[in-house]
Amino acid sequence: MKVALVHDWLNGMRGGEKVLEVFCDLFPKADLFTLFYEPAAVSEKIRAMRPRASGLQKLPGVRRWYRLLLPLYPRAVERFDLSGYDLVISISHCAAKGVKKAPRARHVCYCLTPMRYVWDRYDDYFGHKSRLSAIRLAMDLARKGLQKWDVKTAAGVDFFIATSEYIAQRIRNCFARESRIIHPPADTVFFTPATVPVKPGGEYFLVTSALVPYKKVDIAVEAFRGRKERLIVAGNGPERKRLEAMAPPNVEFAGWVTDEGMRDLYRNCRAFVFPPEEDFGIAPIEAMACGRPVIAYGGGGALETVAGGKTGMFFHRQTPASLAEALDHFRPDDYDPAACREQALLFSRERCLEGLRSFLMDEVNISC
Repeated sequence: MKVALVHDWLNGMRGGEKVLEVFCDLFPKADLFTLFYEPAAVSEKIRAMRPRASGLQKLPGVRRWYRLLLPLYPRAVERFDLSGYDLVISISHCAAKGVKKAPRARHVCYCLTPMRYVWDRYDDYFGHKSRLSAIRLAMDLARKGLQKWDVKTAAGVDFFIATSEYIAQRIRNCFARESRIIHPPADTVFFTPATVPVKPGGEYFLVTSALVPYKKVDIAVEAFRGRKERLIVAGNGPERKRLEAMAPPNVEFAGWVTDEGMRDLYRNCRAFVFPPEEDFGIAPIEAMACGRPVIAYGGGGALETVAGGKTGMFFHRQTPASLAEALDHFRPDDYDPAACREQALLFSRERCLEGLRSFLMDEVNISC
């Protein structure tokens, strides 16, 4: 059997790339296709697959401006020659599921989300821009066509896998298709509780995130205005300058942090703060794997990963006031580090691997 793996782009190690690593282990001889590829930004395991990038990779300045090429993605993905493959597996949150396969081949899509940029998150990405800006004008013109393409290409997928019930429902809403839920893997082997107990109650609250509009980091920053507690924000992105400009003195920006540094930040925080309505959300699981509770917005994937009252608590409006109210009621001693760790283990890499093997055998009739 000849297998092709398709990923939207490879320029960092986020949740989708962790899923890709699991498929690399299942199919080490597969060929890997992607729109854009930065070798230094991904793991050795992914580099060893020798990814093949699309023609868009050759455009000048593409590393910085690749997101603005969204209207070109469908054509670029469809140009991948997959005619000789028996099995196509796409890990898709944007365009990867739109690849064309041979008539006899089977296509399994591990859907991180339907293309959020053109569906319900459109305003998060483009609504803050002036309606007269070139980017907004181009996206307003392209949006309906991209939606139609997204729906049309869903018909070319034989089997959908969803990251969560939240995404399974979005797949029903956008594509009128059912899916099997297999949660993405969290690295519960690396992210572990501290061997030396942290300061009672922790030293600060923590956010780690790409600093982009839909992550709602501004809610956390504003919620800490006038409070005595510290907030550390780890991560980079186009929103950083704006967030730093609005931040009160008790909010610190750590920028990009190594995995080891991130583990230390998790271990010593009072709680991990998670303000977005996320498709799934790996970071809260990493925090719980380190024995720390989570304060999350009560929507999206967090409702499936955080055990309210046991490993964390929810705030129910995406506003600074609602988060501040939750912070007022938060007591670190109410949460057992061992219970947080136990909850995180439900989303381990081993569970993801077992789920994928079972699905491929039961539904696709493939042993791996």
